[in-house]
Amino acid sequence: MIDDSWYLDVVGFAQHTPWLNAIGIGVTNYSLILEGLVILWLLWRARHGDDETVAKALWIPIAVLASYLLDSGLKQLIAEPRPCQALPNVLTILPCDAHTDYSFPSNHTVLAASFAAALFLTSRRWSFFAWIYALVLAASRVYVGAHYPHDVVAGLLVGAVIGYSGVLLLGPLTSSVSSVRTRHSVRARR
Repeated sequence: MIDDSWYLDVVGFAQHTPWLNAIGIGVTNYSLILEGLVILWLLWRARHGDDETVAKALWIPIAVLASYLLDSGLKQLIAEPRPCQALPNVLTILPCDAHTDYSFPSNHTVLAASFAAALFLTSRRWSFFAWIYALVLAASRVYVGAHYPHDVVAGLLVGAVIGYSGVLLLGPLTSSVSSVRTRHSVRARR
């Protein structure tokens, strides 16, 4: 593997920094909950906005779902074993996942990157902070022993492409929101 030595260095670092283990585990375990809560908050906040504001907020969960589906397909197609399976004598912070849960690309990282990139449409400032979060999450996935460095780099790239594609899809999504709102408004007046 190209980056076995990087992986071993990071996992070795994790063994020598027990004071960081709880942070690495927390970031890795609670990332999806955090993203979900932020998405719900953004949707709630956007609900009374204009059609474009609603479309921008809707793009975030759409991008995250699309990135999950693409990533799941890539994982099955590539079927790269997790490093904790390929290097079984390595001590990792978290237990190794099942043999059917592949490594490339990192699902957590893909989701975080698509979230951060899609958030760019709503708020460039918050997108910047979301990218910092995505990078920390990516590092945590290697730190806890779940992924090789190339898994998280690929995850960042896949997620970014999907999330930023919202720039191209904003027009059609805004039209769809407008159409649904118009139909709902006509029905409400009857």
